[in-house]
Amino acid sequence: MEYRRMGKSGLQLSVLSYGSWVTFSKQVDDTASDRLMGLAYDSGINFFDNAEGYEGGRSEEIMGRTLKNKNWDRTSYCISSKAFFGLHGKDNKPNQGGLSRKHLTEACHGALQRLQSDYLDLFFCHRPDPETPMDEIVWTMNILLQQGKILYWGTSEWSAGEIMEAHKVADRLNLIGPAMEQPQYNLFERQKMEVDYARIFNNVGMGTTIWSPLASGLLTGKYNNGVPAGSRLSLDNYGWLKERTMQEEKINKVRKLEKVAKELNASLATLSIAWCIHNTNVTTAILGATKEKQLTENLQALDIYPKLTAGIMSEIELIMDTKPARAINTGM
Repeated sequence: MEYRRMGKSGLQLSVLSYGSWVTFSKQVDDTASDRLMGLAYDSGINFFDNAEGYEGGRSEEIMGRTLKNKNWDRTSYCISSKAFFGLHGKDNKPNQGGLSRKHLTEACHGALQRLQSDYLDLFFCHRPDPETPMDEIVWTMNILLQQGKILYWGTSEWSAGEIMEAHKVADRLNLIGPAMEQPQYNLFERQKMEVDYARIFNNVGMGTTIWSPLASGLLTGKYNNGVPAGSRLSLDNYGWLKERTMQEEKINKVRKLEKVAKELNASLATLSIAWCIHNTNVTTAILGATKEKQLTENLQALDIYPKLTAGIMSEIELIMDTKPARAINTGM
């Protein structure tokens, strides 16, 4: 396993990590969680990602029970939660979502209980909240830091401008700004990581915990001939994800990309994850495998990404044609 420093912080995260979005509770029960998290940990993964909004807290409960049963040395791994969506989604009452001091504080306490931990290593503002003053958000996160309930705070799917505003507030108040961002990044979603965050990477030194490096499974090739039963795009309440993912133009590119994967004696999933972590601004890419075989396959990206020469990267670029304008030099 390779470990990368999270931006300018002192924290080191495994370049591949394991998360529970969609999978835990929907596709993964306690028994499967035990096997998958055990395999991840034994393979050197030291970061496990979660959020209050994942299945209304049930995802955190499963992970919490698994961590308790495993009884690993708490200093050997990191866990996260995120706050914004609340536990009840559209049925939230006032203050049960968003980034107010009330909700952030209660969301943190709830996550600690569900994950059965004394502290969170990483705590994210899961989305920006234009209805809460930035001063309140930054102050609340710093209070949680001072109380020892969280060790690092960050953002998820914030714009570059919103992240820099948080840093300006933190500087003005002599507080600690966000240390990491959790954006989507894959061969189809590149704008933020390769263009928008350039100034932040260069000046602030932000870490990144990438979600959906496989574009919700599209980059595995399993949707090339339709949606298989039991896959995440077949799940109830995820029609929006299916609509966003299942586009013929994208699927045709994935079919062509398979040629490059075969040249490297790798699967499409392994190649796509390797491409993601080839970017030097990626601290860790979060895997969401539901089966041990999938997780083992995903972990092989560690062997593939050093083989991605400039020529192979150019070949991938010609097939995908997704590089945003004004992309920064990221080792890609």
